[in-house]
Amino acid sequence: MRLLTLLFLSLLSLSTFAAEPVPASATPIQDEAVDEPQVTISRQSEQTVEEYRANGKLYMIKITPKHGVPYYLVDDRGDGKFARQESLDSGLRVPRWVIFRF
Repeated sequence: MRLLTLLFLSLLSLSTFAAEPVPASATPIQDEAVDEPQVTISRQSEQTVEEYRANGKLYMIKITPKHGVPYYLVDDRGDGKFARQESLDSGLRVPRWVIFRF
């Protein structure tokens, strides 16, 4: 029985090596261009402000004071109202999927 199983597995593995190789000239199909987030950095005398936008919409601002700890202003709901967060890692992992847009 072991010999039969070994023979079957070896024949199965040989069939994978016998498959036609993909030609080197073939190019993979490219997906649609993914809209990457834009980051705008402005340096002022007392602080540095980084604005993060996705699809042209501002969703987060990082403020780094000249002397101090950076903090974030985040638009959680997408309504344009920003809430202050001291760090982005609060430990709470909430799914932020967009199911439907009007």
